[in-house]
Amino acid sequence: MSEGLVQIGAGRGEPPQPRREGRPEWLRIKLATPARYHQVRGLVERLKLNTVCEEARCPNIYECWGEHGTATFMILGDVCTRRCGFCAVTTGRPLAGVDAEEPAHVAEAVRTMGLKHAVITSVDRDDLADGGARHFAAVIEAVHEACPGCAVEVLTPDFQGVDEAVDVVLEAHPEVFSHNMETVPRLYRQARPGSRYTRSLDLLAEASRRCDAGSYVGRIKTGLMVGLGETPGELRATIRDIRQCGVEILTIGQYLQPTRQHLPVDRWVHPDEFAAYRGFALELGFAHCEAGPLVRSSYHAHEHVTV
Repeated sequence: MSEGLVQIGAGRGEPPQPRREGRPEWLRIKLATPARYHQVRGLVERLKLNTVCEEARCPNIYECWGEHGTATFMILGDVCTRRCGFCAVTTGRPLAGVDAEEPAHVAEAVRTMGLKHAVITSVDRDDLADGGARHFAAVIEAVHEACPGCAVEVLTPDFQGVDEAVDVVLEAHPEVFSHNMETVPRLYRQARPGSRYTRSLDLLAEASRRCDAGSYVGRIKTGLMVGLGETPGELRATIRDIRQCGVEILTIGQYLQPTRQHLPVDRWVHPDEFAAYRGFALELGFAHCEAGPLVRSSYHAHEHVTV
């Protein structure tokens, strides 16, 4: 947990908060860098690709890169146009345009790694008219062409609520369409100041409607973090909202503060509470819920396609 940090909303001149205890035992990560980890890292560097594994400082990078040989590719550059309080990705105005060679490079990485399930995400690109939707589609198509047996999961931004952008992505037929809700409505202003709770819900609902209409055959997925200051009641209400939008797959994980400049951790959620949230989600009708302290959106993502 953060040490010596002011709470959300504290201003200059206010006394620093007391030091907080370290991470509990269930959040201790065993650091190991087996040969396959270095192989994946070398491949990513050679093809000049970005991964959310590195940019977001994912705690599972050693397991995914080292044990499973998997990675979540981050397209459309490494500078995000939004400033989320929980995210370690660089924010600002992207200076580079869209890399036309990126779809081919991602496809080459997927083929070389022999992946059966590829996860593609991106920074927010509000500077682009379509939010990067056409580039997402190009990457999906390139991976499908290069690796016909590989399922593609996309974790997209909200495209500022433009329905046509969702159409463009879904018409490329990703096996999983995902957009993360991240947190409860009350915390959006602090955690996701450039986003809107209802806009994200509407995007998921729109993707689900296309499934129901038969124009898209795939799974709809989203993810939440806990430990930002939400109450259990707020989280359950959000899970219920998500299910009512037709979402089938849900991930819930512990928020970990990436740097001292980011929002502090409000509390460490015990594994038993995660198990209770998982049970609640399954009772609501979710096909699958991955919930645990180290769970992230793409954690064990290959298991979510066939549930």
